[in-house]
Amino acid sequence: MSNLHKHLLNAPSQLGLDSLNGLVHLNPALSLDEKHRVVYTRDPALGTVSLISGGGAGHEPAHASFVGAGVLSAAVIGSIFASPTVSQIRQAINLVSRGSSKGILLIVKNYTGDVLHFGLAAEQHRATAHDSESADVRTVIVADDVAVGRTQAGLIGRRGLAGTVLVYKIAGALAHRGGSLDQVEALAKFVAKNIATFGVGLEHCHIPGTEPHASRLAVDELELGMGIHNEPGFARIRPYPTLQKLVARLLNHLTSSIETDPERGFLSPSLQRDGKDQFVLLVNNLGSVSQLEMGGIVKEAVQWLRSHGFIIRRVLSGTYMTSLNMLGFSLTLLLLPRKTLRNIPWSDDDILELLDAPAEVPGWPWHAPSDPSVSSEPTTPPTQEPVPTTHDNLPLLAPSNSGEFVSAISRAATALIAAEPEITHQDTLAGDGDAGLTLKAGGEGILRAIEAKRIAGTNVIADILAIADVVDVNMGGTSGALYSIFFSGLASHLRSFAQDTNPASPEMTFQAWSKASSDALSVLFKYTRARPPSRTLVDPLSAFIEALQTPTPGSTTNSILSHALSEAHEAAQATRHLEAKVGRGSYVDQKALKEQNVPDPGAWGVWVILNALFG
Repeated sequence: MSNLHKHLLNAPSQLGLDSLNGLVHLNPALSLDEKHRVVYTRDPALGTVSLISGGGAGHEPAHASFVGAGVLSAAVIGSIFASPTVSQIRQAINLVSRGSSKGILLIVKNYTGDVLHFGLAAEQHRATAHDSESADVRTVIVADDVAVGRTQAGLIGRRGLAGTVLVYKIAGALAHRGGSLDQVEALAKFVAKNIATFGVGLEHCHIPGTEPHASRLAVDELELGMGIHNEPGFARIRPYPTLQKLVARLLNHLTSSIETDPERGFLSPSLQRDGKDQFVLLVNNLGSVSQLEMGGIVKEAVQWLRSHGFIIRRVLSGTYMTSLNMLGFSLTLLLLPRKTLRNIPWSDDDILELLDAPAEVPGWPWHAPSDPSVSSEPTTPPTQEPVPTTHDNLPLLAPSNSGEFVSAISRAATALIAAEPEITHQDTLAGDGDAGLTLKAGGEGILRAIEAKRIAGTNVIADILAIADVVDVNMGGTSGALYSIFFSGLASHLRSFAQDTNPASPEMTFQAWSKASSDALSVLFKYTRARPPSRTLVDPLSAFIEALQTPTPGSTTNSILSHALSEAHEAAQATRHLEAKVGRGSYVDQKALKEQNVPDPGAWGVWVILNALFG
């Protein structure tokens, strides 16, 4: 079952109104008519066109958070995913008409309920207005959804999605500058005609107050063309592709021509694909996509558009129009007019100037008011792998068996990768959920270093220094630093052993490993406060190394290692019942931590490594 059914609220029926009250506290320039759920500007500019929009709740920040200077004059909000009533819309028209002498423009997303209710409210207002000027209420319908093809849309037309927000902003900026109703209406219609949006979701959202539902999509499945009211998309993909391939598929639909895709070539014939087409790109978060992932989506979209000969004039990214807490995003392209066009009164620069104009509304995020297409390309990022350490000044210390030495390291790295789901599960219960992925990244880095012969089994000191470099770069975080410190200390003390040994090419001995491990643990203790028992990775590591130092009389190397492994395993298992004294585990509820009965993920990772190395 999806966990998206959890919500922060007083009561589902009150959630929309509570949100609107919070909005007017956030922006003192706004007023709220609670009865009709209308948010409007407190002191409207006189002598300007008023813009009104709205729709069901659940699309925040649309629509109410775009009310304010430079965008909308008012927004009317219905229940979650439900069109506002005619009486609500009539009240919004009445509230803004007191400050408008240039007429009113209704900007409506193309949904049957919205179109009917806004249209009826406009007709009723015209029939009852005191004079012809105040009766001048016009409507622009926005239908930018490319997922709904021409055949499926039929007479109803496509849905209105996040591209609607660009209509708000550009038309609102012109109204704020004193444009006439004819001008504002014409510009809004031009923008609406030249936008296209495509959405994708990894899961449907949950409506507050309804029963929790099982996940509608498999764990490795996504849905193309998902609507903002939980409507199913037109296709499911399983397993879902990489972000690069997914973005490419969406943009292929958005930029298709009527000839190549008669169902979705909505930007044709203006889109000519001759290297001179100019776009505004809007990347919209549908509710629950992390900012980390949003940055990746922007990168892939920009790279695809540039590689296909399109010019990007602006890039906007953020949360503009949501479907509650849907885990998904949409891409919107606004095709700008060509400089050679003479049949419209606006140039591409005119529209961009209106897009860039300041907006005193909380829903409009910052964007760079400049052309990213003329900025210098980013420099090639450095390779993920560290620059190989120079080994010329290192003494040679050969392992007793070169092949087995490298094989053991490979076994440990492979075991870490295989243990990722188990360790991730442990860390989800006992920490922040990243331990498995962190250790897996280290293991993968080690395997790449072996393949590149950076770990070759010819010099133990050089190989261990390479391991220290790899885990530092690939793992990161606290565990990466701890591992790197330990391996650096181990290499340092092995170097001392090699320099103090008489033969020119000394070989490793069990005693040398044991002594260097103990010294490396002392180095590690210089930089961490963790001491066993502490419910950290030092518990099994310390238990293993201490067991190496105290062999029983007559014991063999194999028996010493077997005993040390047993001690390490017991120490890792014992962390199930320990209170965390250091690390992130120390911040969580210790009673609940013990009740989970899971070992410390870092400690278990050490056990996995030791068992693969020597088991």
